[in-house]
Amino acid sequence: MIFTGAFIAICTVLCWTVSVQFFEAASKRVGSTSVNIIRITVALLLFGLLLLIRDGSLIPVQFPLRAWFLLGLSGVVGFFIGDIFLFKALVELGPRLAMLLHSLAAPTAAVIGWFFLDEHYSSLQWFGMAVTLSGVAMVIMEKKSKRPIKRGSIQRNATLAGVIFGLLAMAGQGCGMVLSKAGMQTDSGYLDAFAATQIRAMAAFVCFFLFFTLSGRWVRVRSAMKDRRALIYTSLGAAIGPFLGVSLALLSLHFISTGVASTIFALVPVCIIPFAIIIHREHVSFLAICGACIAVIGVYLLTC
Repeated sequence: MIFTGAFIAICTVLCWTVSVQFFEAASKRVGSTSVNIIRITVALLLFGLLLLIRDGSLIPVQFPLRAWFLLGLSGVVGFFIGDIFLFKALVELGPRLAMLLHSLAAPTAAVIGWFFLDEHYSSLQWFGMAVTLSGVAMVIMEKKSKRPIKRGSIQRNATLAGVIFGLLAMAGQGCGMVLSKAGMQTDSGYLDAFAATQIRAMAAFVCFFLFFTLSGRWVRVRSAMKDRRALIYTSLGAAIGPFLGVSLALLSLHFISTGVASTIFALVPVCIIPFAIIIHREHVSFLAICGACIAVIGVYLLTC
């Protein structure tokens, strides 16, 4: 059971690592807000098709009202609010720094659980939070190297706006994790992960629809739909990330504890470093690599 859960969690990490590359590329072409609603729409189509083939219904009508409420709220906090700021952070900081900040969602969820769900943590776990924060600080406070870097390479540095966006995205993700866990739990076990993720996506879509209508941003979406390459990037990212990746993340909780799953999920920033070097041609210093590893070690200590 543990091996199965760990394997699913590792698959989740790979999905998130790949999908964030597509979303960043699309966001740079047509803007993060347009990408957000397009990806949610694509994910909903995939969820509807899956449930229709598997269960004969487009939505999980068998879910209790409590689950609908908590999972819907999780979608608003995580998919809508959290992801709006995550996409802004991706554009501002790049995928490596943005996702490193995003990895703080695990200790954030622990703090929220401590306050509101009466969860208890050991001294070692609190120490793990401090270690994680220290590792992240090593990366976001990194200054430009005085040594010359290779021609054609890009050296990205954290900006105040990017860090704020990343922290808000992290807070949304942390709250969403707690709400998702509470919404999926029943007396007989856990509800279906794919159907649970669909409810989250549906709630987020309603929020995006209202946001775009009230702000008059549908013009941007129509313009984005004309960019074939951005549409392909977004669709691929939606299939790999919100549809498959998020669903696998919830599915892994059927087999392993939230702490073990969160530790594995925190490997995303480390997995992104090769993409940053090879694809984005970023200059990644030894200090940044050490900071990423320390952050992952801190999350591990949190889950001990």
